[in-house]
Parts: sequence; structure tokens; C-alpha cells
Amino acid sequence: MAANPLPQDAVAKDSVLSIKDLAVDFRIGETWRNVVKGIDLHINAGETLAIVGESGSGKSVTSLATMRLLPRFISRVRGQVMLSGRDLLALPEEQMRLVRGNEIAMVFQEPMTSLNPVFSVGKQILEALAVHRKMSRHDAKAEVIRLLEKVRLPNARSRYADYPHQFSGGMRQRVMIAMALACRPKLLIADEPTTALDVTIQGQILDLIKELQAEEQMAVLFITHDMGVVAEVADRTLVMYQGEAIEAGDTADIFHRGKRAYTQALLSAVPKLGSMKGRPHPEKFPVFGASSTAASDAGSRLNEPGEPILEVRNLKTHFDVRSGFLARKSGAIHAVEGVSFTLHKGEILSLVGESGCGKSTIGRSITRLVEPTSGVINFQDQDILALRQDDLRLARRAIQMVFQDPFASLDPRMQVGNSITEAFLAHKMGSAKEARDKAATLLERVGLKADMLGRYPHEFSGGQRQRIAIARALMLDPKVIIADEAVSALDVSVKAQVCNLLLDLQSQFDLAYLFISHDMAVVERVSHRVAVMYMGEIVEIGSRADVFDNPQHSYTKKLMAAVPVPDPSRRALRRNVSNEEIKSLIRPLGYQPPARTYQQIGDRHYVQVVG
Repeated sequence: MAANPLPQDAVAKDSVLSIKDLAVDFRIGETWRNVVKGIDLHINAGETLAIVGESGSGKSVTSLATMRLLPRFISRVRGQVMLSGRDLLALPEEQMRLVRGNEIAMVFQEPMTSLNPVFSVGKQILEALAVHRKMSRHDAKAEVIRLLEKVRLPNARSRYADYPHQFSGGMRQRVMIAMALACRPKLLIADEPTTALDVTIQGQILDLIKELQAEEQMAVLFITHDMGVVAEVADRTLVMYQGEAIEAGDTADIFHRGKRAYTQALLSAVPKLGSMKGRPHPEKFPVFGASSTAASDAGSRLNEPGEPILEVRNLKTHFDVRSGFLARKSGAIHAVEGVSFTLHKGEILSLVGESGCGKSTIGRSITRLVEPTSGVINFQDQDILALRQDDLRLARRAIQMVFQDPFASLDPRMQVGNSITEAFLAHKMGSAKEARDKAATLLERVGLKADMLGRYPHEFSGGQRQRIAIARALMLDPKVIIADEAVSALDVSVKAQVCNLLLDLQSQFDLAYLFISHDMAVVERVSHRVAVMYMGEIVEIGSRADVFDNPQHSYTKKLMAAVPVPDPSRRALRRNVSNEEIKSLIRPLGYQPPARTYQQIGDRHYVQVVG
């Protein structure tokens, strides 16, 4: 397998970044393991190069090596990394610090790990301007507000002093983009910047990066596993597999004439909107190497939804907003406003909508991880909101949650076996041996080995950790699982495997899922019914076929239009992503929402009527 598929004469003399024969080794115990093997690439001003590959392919290590952000004592980097004629690998650390954030900026997948939780977002961006652009405090603050407005952060001026935890994931990523672009870098390295974002914000951020790139003639190194995103943004593409560059060329050539089986596998794993047209039931994803017929047959064995198991009526969840010297209540965030729906046994109901629309708050409100303001949540003939703590604890046994980031929800100091069995033992559902035996059985059910119980979370990949989180949820024999963006941050093939696992488990255990997601193509594949959320309210709800084949609400149509099309030839025709500012959910004291009515379009298909 060739280490460098790029012809040498393709390297332009005026490249902003030129990498030659880059190799990276990690020390494991007493030995060194080669994880990046002789990578060559270049990026010109105003150009976007995408490095694509799945977890473990070496793409993120390549970017971290470029920035010299790898830990010094357990890594070694060889080769050349030339930025505007200087070899970054040979620069003293003091000079390299001036390069980072000024000439090269980086945006990571998870902004919460990049933002300092004890400083306001405005102060963090201001610091970058003060260090690199030597601006006065007054001018820097004005520039920060301008940048936050440019990345379309609602109420940018009033949210300047807010802290990272007060923003949704999509909003935090906007802050990171603003911070990265503050110093107008020559090169932007974007490492999975839109992986966990909803389609409309993903589209806006991709368009924003392209717009700023055109203004500044900035080079962009875009690292992703999403071939749909690659088709949208990349002029050229480099495919990595197990540390090697196995294929490279113009993006259109890679998509239409890709030669390597791995490249073709990445392309085939991309969920395509509209692929379920005419198919009435949820279906498993085709796995590379398996026949589509087998996937379809497996999907058709899913149980038909039964009687109602969870009823939500007029649910409202508001969060106080306080201001002034005495921190008096000045308003409220109406995160969930008058939401009603029913979930049936054996049903998969998907909640979709962009970041900050309230869909995750609904999941947390049902389990009372956040306290709702009012409403009724009827589960197995009892109102969850009326339960006292002891009874609520019992109810939570039957309603389990699987979160987006299993690494954050698994204790890094505990063996996964103890994490899986902890709740089982706390609820006194059996002996320690019974807990261990059940955990071993469930681990095998989710596609892992029983002897992995003694390992720690950091020893697993992201997809494996999500399987562990699912096994932990199943330990308590739940009736309902709330999957909150459970597959959003996973590679395409791992995402397909975890979705298939969820469908298998739904069939085996007759589970009901509330599937919270922003990924419209995944939702189309796995759902019986779909509810579309906007500004804290459900604006359209119906069967998957009704909502996807006959969308009625303007916001539903907007979500559909924002889904990336995995075809570079259709890039110019793809969509017109709305650039309107996301409206704020902050309401003044005494605010009363307008009365809402719903029009029935078809059998169980309803759309909110503005009036």
C-alpha cells in the first residue's frame, strides 16, 4: 500500500502548508508504535483539503502533529511541516506558541473540552485578541461581539459574559469558530467541527467557514469521517486508513472514481435522505460486505408498536434568567413550551430539531434530571411529576437514558464491569454474582466480550463505549430508553452498527425508544414516528413516511433542505441554508405564549398552525 498517493509535481510552490514524509510514533510500554506512516500533503491559500477516515486512521494525530500538540514524552514526530517557508517541527516552543492561534487556528469536535469552564466566553475570545492582535480592551470587546454576531450567536452582546455551560453544543461550537477566526489565521484546521451538530447549524457553519475562507483567502484542513461533509466543502480529498494515505485526488474523482475498497466502503456507509421511500417499517443499515436484502429482512422483523406506555401532556420546562447586582429574576428560558405526545410499547419515536430547540430538555424532563415547570408525564399509570424521591427512583429503573458522550457518563476510575453493575446492586435487584453474570451476558448481547468487564473506559473506542452505555441501561430491565444523540458523534460505519444494535435490542426486549437526534438520514431509517421541534414546541408530528415524504411545516422543510448531499457535483445545487439568526428562547417576566392549534393532515399526522 503506497504511503504517499499524491504525485510530487502536484505540490504547488505557493502552498500555505506543505507536509512531507510525516511519521508519528507513540510509546506503549517499552516499545514504539508507528501510527502515522509517511504522509505527504499540501494546501494552497483559499483551498480546502479534507482528510477523511474512521477513528484510528491517524487523521487527527496528523493534525495534532502539525500543531505540535502531541504529548512530548510519549510521542515522536519525524518529517517536515512547512508553513509559509518555515519548518514548524524545528521551531523553538516559544515561537511555536505565537504560531498557534495566530497563523494556525484549530477547531475541535467537542468545544466543552476546549473552552475554560471558569471564564466567560467573551473573556476567552478577548484573551486571544489581546495576545495576538495587541488590541485595547475596549476595541477587543467590540471585536468579540462582532465575531459572535458573525457566527450568528443569538443575543451576542448580552451573552458575552455567559459561561460555556450556559450554551448548547451548537452554540459552544459557534463560540469556538469565533475564537479560532479572531486572529485571521492563514490556516484553519477543523477537526470534526460539525460531527455532533444538527444539520441546519452544520450547514451554517460549513457555509460560514467557506465565506470567511473566501474573504481571507484562508487555507482549510478539514478532518472528518462524514463523506457528505467532504462533498460539500473539499476541493481535494485524502483518504487515510491505519495511518496511511491510501488515496488522494480531486474530491469529484474520489467520489465518482474512487479505486480503493475502503474509500468505496466509506461512501456506501453514508445514510442518504430519501432511501426509505416506499418502505413502511424501520430497517437496519446495510453493513459493508453484507447484502442489502439481509438488512431489509432484519428490519422487517421489528415488533409493531403496541399500547401507550408513556404519555406527555402540555409539558413546560422553564429556566430562570437572573440579572442585576442582586441577581433578581428578570425572565425565563422557555426551553420546552406546551409539548404533548404519546410513546407506544415497541415504538421508536424520534425527536428532531436543531441545537437549543428543547429536545434534550424533554428527555431530561421525563426522567426529572431537570425539574419541569408544569405538565403531566404519565408512565405506567403514574404521574412522574407527582412522585416523591423514593418512587421516582423506582420509576427511573424503567426509563433509562443513553447519552451522546459515553466517556463523560462512564467513571474513568471504575472498571466498566463495576459501572454496568452499579445501579443493579444499588436497586438490590440481585446478588453481586448475579449482577456480574448479567453484565457479562449483556456485554455479549451488545457485541463485546465478557472478559472486557475488567477494563477501563479509556481502553475502548467511542463505538465500544457507547455499546457499554447501552448494556448499562439494559441492566435494569427498562421499558423505555431515551437515546439522547446516542450515535451523533460516531463514525459512519460505527453509527450504522450501533443503530442496528438498537433495532435488534428493541425487537428482543420490546423496548420503546425516544430517539433524540439531529441526523435526519438516521432518523428516517430507524423511526416509526417523527416529531419535529422548533423553539421549544412540536411543530409537526406523524409517521416517518408522512413527515419525510410529505413535510408540511416550513421548519421541517428547512431541516430536510439542510441535509448534506454526498455528491460534489451537486454542491452548487444542494440547498439554500437559512442564515437567519436563531431566535432566543428567553422570555420576559409574565410572558404568556400564544395559543397553538394543530391541523390534521392525515392519519396521526399533525402540523402546527400559526395563528
